[in-house]
Amino acid sequence: MQIKLNIEKMTVVRSIVQWSFFVWILIIGIQFGFFVRHFAMKGESFFVNRPAGVEGFLPIGALASLKHWLYTGQVDRIHPAALVLFLTFLAMSLLAKKSFCSWLCPVGTVSEGLWKFGKWLFGRSFHMWGWLDFLLRGGKYLLLLFFVKILLLDMPVYALEQFLQTPYWAISDVKMLYFFTNMSLTTIFVLLLLAGLSLFYKNFWCRYLCPYGALLGLISFFSPLKIRRNVLTCTDCGLCSRACPSRLNVHRLKTVSSPECSGCLSCVDACPTAAVQMRLSLWSASLPRWTFPVVVLVVYAGGVTLGMVTGHWDSSLGYEDYQRLIPMTNFLSH
Repeated sequence: MQIKLNIEKMTVVRSIVQWSFFVWILIIGIQFGFFVRHFAMKGESFFVNRPAGVEGFLPIGALASLKHWLYTGQVDRIHPAALVLFLTFLAMSLLAKKSFCSWLCPVGTVSEGLWKFGKWLFGRSFHMWGWLDFLLRGGKYLLLLFFVKILLLDMPVYALEQFLQTPYWAISDVKMLYFFTNMSLTTIFVLLLLAGLSLFYKNFWCRYLCPYGALLGLISFFSPLKIRRNVLTCTDCGLCSRACPSRLNVHRLKTVSSPECSGCLSCVDACPTAAVQMRLSLWSASLPRWTFPVVVLVVYAGGVTLGMVTGHWDSSLGYEDYQRLIPMTNFLSH
């Protein structure tokens, strides 16, 4: 009976989805590593096909590609999957809160795993002072504003077109791979510092520094699916607020509209009276708990499938292009 109850909890379902997606991302990364190694060794190692999903790690380039697409109507042919995935994650946020962050993002998964381990290790999670927390949360929005200004406002379309045709953009995915496989001491120190802070503070990177999450959070403000509290059946126990990793006062709100809400459903699982539910704005009845994760996964799968069937998934670069470009990677800085 206890096993059945645990399976019915959406936080358990979310963990399964999170770590399954994380493993899938690792497989994509390993496959891409073998792909790059083949060309770096001038064909002396075995060849595997390039996984287009690796372009999900190019959000800044995808933002530039988005502007180019909006102005010209043309999808970048070098890294089309970057734009497809970017638009898919935007659609997920528009329809189902900031669900990419809490259900699919591999960085979010690691960050959550770290603070949960830290809570087990220290017996508690720590909180910033209220004023400092408020100031630090502005960091991710400032970073978002910086990228929006540089790419969407300041850079003209012709400059974007030139950038999207450069060798640097063509192998930006390879540069990203080398960032992780050939890390400098500074990079290692920064990553260890972020990991250490994540042990003490819940989702430190996501809460304070991630511009991607900031963008998705702003878009999620318009999502029809939101956490809503039934004030008639709520007992004001506060369990929902204590369960919220974003530290939102769910038990004092009728509707959670904050861009910090990631749709993790922790508050829904914590509520003993089912007063807290993920519901549509114009639908008074509670939706079945499985509805939200189904929406999340369907939107993701639908976006990827649409990109594939419309021919906007695989790169236009061929074997000879990678044969020429990948050995040049370390010499291309811009």
